[in-house]
Amino acid sequence: MSWKINRVSDARIKDPVLIEGLPGVGNVGKIATDFIIDSIGAKKIFEITSYNLPHCVFVNEDNLVELPAIEIFYKNVGGRTLLLLAGDIQPLDEPSCYEFCDQILDIIEGFKGKKEVITLGGIALERNPKNPKVYATANDQKIRKKYAGRALNNNIYGLVGPIVGVSGLLVGLAGKRKIPAVSLLAETYGHPNHLGIRSAKEILRILNQNLRLKIDLTDLDSEIKDIEFEFETEERKLKRVGKLKKAAGSSRDFNYIG
Repeated sequence: MSWKINRVSDARIKDPVLIEGLPGVGNVGKIATDFIIDSIGAKKIFEITSYNLPHCVFVNEDNLVELPAIEIFYKNVGGRTLLLLAGDIQPLDEPSCYEFCDQILDIIEGFKGKKEVITLGGIALERNPKNPKVYATANDQKIRKKYAGRALNNNIYGLVGPIVGVSGLLVGLAGKRKIPAVSLLAETYGHPNHLGIRSAKEILRILNQNLRLKIDLTDLDSEIKDIEFEFETEERKLKRVGKLKKAAGSSRDFNYIG
């Protein structure tokens, strides 16, 4: 196996609910999952490493390098154990993604009780939605209906293409093992530099209601305003640069600083 999963703490796991939120469109799933981990004080239970991860390191706030990390955290909530799959990256090629998802499901199957998988992600739009809709799809009608509600759209057929990566494959492979799984996908701006905090908040509302997390989401409001202001300001700058380049003619080299 090319994925090494190291258990770093002991915990009593009961009726596990796995929530996956690795980087993707707008980083919606990652933002939501990281927020849950911080809000409920979840503790790390597994560290996952592999030579299939990108050949890079990240520079942290202390100006030191860190290898890419994928981790699973846990917290007992409402008589069940939440397992939160979070990290800096996800598998980059098809074989690695299949193997990774199978090993995650091996972990889930190893625990006793009812099991459930929830994956989180974004649906890329050409514009930044002010009121993002959240859609659900699943590997089983029962769990799809469980997460139906006024805030959730279950008619997703024809609206999205293939759900690529762990968020999609984990749901499909869980179905082969008779593990109920649902994918919650929020509309977000498809720009590569956009952070879908507003979209993540809508997913968190649904998880709050269905899993009784009792998470306070008001802290996200100020972050949404700050990040969207910064992003819109930068976008206006880039548009002005484009107009100036066009006015100057394609033969002129124009650099914008500021």
